[in-house]
Amino acid sequence: MGAYEYTALDARGRERKGVLEGDAPRAVRGQLRERGLTPLEVREVRDRAGQAGRRLLQMERGIGVTELALFTRQLATLSKAGLPMEEALKAVAEQTENARVQKIIVGVRSHVVEGQTLASALANFPASFNELYRATVSAGEQAGRLDEVLEGLADYVEDQQAMRQKVLGALLYPAFLTVVALGIVIILLATVVPDLIGVFDSIDAKLPLLTRGLIATSDFIRDWGLLLGIALAAAVALWLYALRNEDMKRRYHARLLRLPLIGRFIRGVNTARFTRTLSILTRSGVPALDAMTIGAEVVSNRPMRQAISRAATKVREGESIHRALGAEGLFPPITLHMIANGELSGELETMLARAAEHQEREVETLRQGVMGIVGPAVILIMGGLVLTIVLAILLPVFDLNQLVK
Repeated sequence: MGAYEYTALDARGRERKGVLEGDAPRAVRGQLRERGLTPLEVREVRDRAGQAGRRLLQMERGIGVTELALFTRQLATLSKAGLPMEEALKAVAEQTENARVQKIIVGVRSHVVEGQTLASALANFPASFNELYRATVSAGEQAGRLDEVLEGLADYVEDQQAMRQKVLGALLYPAFLTVVALGIVIILLATVVPDLIGVFDSIDAKLPLLTRGLIATSDFIRDWGLLLGIALAAAVALWLYALRNEDMKRRYHARLLRLPLIGRFIRGVNTARFTRTLSILTRSGVPALDAMTIGAEVVSNRPMRQAISRAATKVREGESIHRALGAEGLFPPITLHMIANGELSGELETMLARAAEHQEREVETLRQGVMGIVGPAVILIMGGLVLTIVLAILLPVFDLNQLVK
């Protein structure tokens, strides 16, 4: 039995869309006709994100982080209540209001009904359920603790969503202030300033240097602003295209790590993400070596990801985790000490969770400090630019008053 999404017409000629389960498209069309619907299109629910090479399509077809956390939490609750997995999936699908998410859940359920494990069914939708998610579910099924593992997964996904929002907030707020400030200044220079300064064109007196500079800047923006904007957009597009090269991205990420404040922030975010992932995997019963390999995939910084991969190779050869990671020189010492204590005490998953919490607190403190500095700094710079424009306009007025006297 499979899951099929359909497009059909009702008795009034209105288009209806949804998902039904059936053995074949013909069986689904029969179900639609029994409901008084005229089938237009019936196709099997598949994970199209892997077939398309575009990131946008992946975002459209996959499950969002918030939706994934809700799905995991609901599934854990129903599983803990003793419902069979196919019934739990059916109940979650019925409660889901998002049509895209419902299609994916029904697709997963159809594979479970066919006899597959939940982890195998999730593997048919890799854009929605990544390797970490599937490996954790598989470990929970093998250990017979799927409900507990799902609860931990829900906590993990929610924590990652909160961390992602904090990181985006740290990046977006200063960027938003900067864009707004530059936009206001450009609008003033391109539209308001020429009209105000045009009155001084008939004056034979020499204008102040600040006013002449403002007029030159305004003329440049009006004459070359559009071309400059196109050039900047082309440069950004070219840079993003260049970053698609793995070697270029690795060198760029390596330089970011060497920056005083940004490097510390990136190192903290990626360390917290890695240790949190390692914690949830080892707690679920995934071997530490496999957990490191999977955990490396959640690290966005390329040098740190490669460092984890090299460390995993050393661990495979018998090296301890903290020594293998410490040899790379990219991870905070406090994190390495906590991992070392966890390996010595036999409570690695607990110490990994504490290391993740420590890094998350440090990242949050750093984020708040940056936000407290950058926000007022941008406002002060904006005020200085506006003051400069006002002075450039008023200085010739003061000179005219002196001439009149």
